[in-house]
Amino acid sequence: MEGGFARPSEKRIPAHIEELLRETQEREATDLHLTAFSPPILRIGGYLTPLEEYAALGPEDIRNLVYPLLSSRQREVLEERLSVDLAVGLAGIGRFRLNVYYQRGSLACAFRRLADEIPKLEELGLPESVYRFPDLTSGLILVTGATGSGKSTTLAAIIDRINEKYRRHIITVEDPIEYVHYNKLSVINQRELYTDVPSFADALRAALRQDPDVILVGEMRDLETIRTAIMAAETGHLVLSTLHARDTISTFARVIGVFPTEEQAQVRQQLAASVRAVIAQQLLPRRDGKGRVLAAEVLVVTPAVANLVRLGKDEHIRLILETGGRLGMQTMEQSLVELVQKRLIDVETALAAARNPALVKEKLAL
Repeated sequence: MEGGFARPSEKRIPAHIEELLRETQEREATDLHLTAFSPPILRIGGYLTPLEEYAALGPEDIRNLVYPLLSSRQREVLEERLSVDLAVGLAGIGRFRLNVYYQRGSLACAFRRLADEIPKLEELGLPESVYRFPDLTSGLILVTGATGSGKSTTLAAIIDRINEKYRRHIITVEDPIEYVHYNKLSVINQRELYTDVPSFADALRAALRQDPDVILVGEMRDLETIRTAIMAAETGHLVLSTLHARDTISTFARVIGVFPTEEQAQVRQQLAASVRAVIAQQLLPRRDGKGRVLAAEVLVVTPAVANLVRLGKDEHIRLILETGGRLGMQTMEQSLVELVQKRLIDVETALAAARNPALVKEKLAL
């Protein structure tokens, strides 16, 4: 007996986390989950797959595997806040983002495998209109979607394109740093939460005094960060960030709703003037079972869209989005239909991912 439960003799406990991370890499899994009283679990092709050769992990097993990856400061944050984000790179294996957290009093951990290199924009499956976003010199670009929908990868690809084309000073504030950028034409300074700076808001305020041209904020997660990001975008900087919103149009209400009622009218005016584009993303299982593919909705903020945001008529933006193909716009339903027609995803996946499944059926003549 160990950890309060019996283990079959033919199964084993991994000696080091490197063993599991190598398994994650070799099986081309996107994620590795460690949770008490379960064997290690991989996400392969969008589906969870237990590693049956390993025994169920006890709470102490997980602590022994994960704690060596944490700095003393990260351990403090974990014990204070009961979760912490970080990224690790292991020679010969690759880089991983991980979130360590408590559940039912025991440590658990989710690892996300990161690409060895920053992908090119053309490799992500985004509309060509997104390729023009790195050419912007001011304003706010938001990428929305659930956790694990590829938001950080899209932003990294945009930053890398700026780095390749322009001489700019780029400051990123991330939790954690997922993709490491090296100076090409631009100068890039990357700051990590809890390692280089105590909060997004503090880092963003400091960035405005560091002569930036481009600022990447890993996540707009609180009022002060959102307020400062909008102000930076209004004052001539290009600001990129992520947000949790279900689609491009609801993003505006999501941002405005963070502010007190008496400030919301003013914030709406500021958003109308500063937002340049919104991308909403989902990563969906491929039809052939070989990984996942990106479905994306893209809203380009034209003068007509900005006016509707200013007037608080967000619901009317949908019509512009649906008919804005020539301006580089694309609805999620249009993206899903295209993926089905290219035989990259099956119809059931498309319908489950659609905001309006009836529209997908209509386009596919089902």
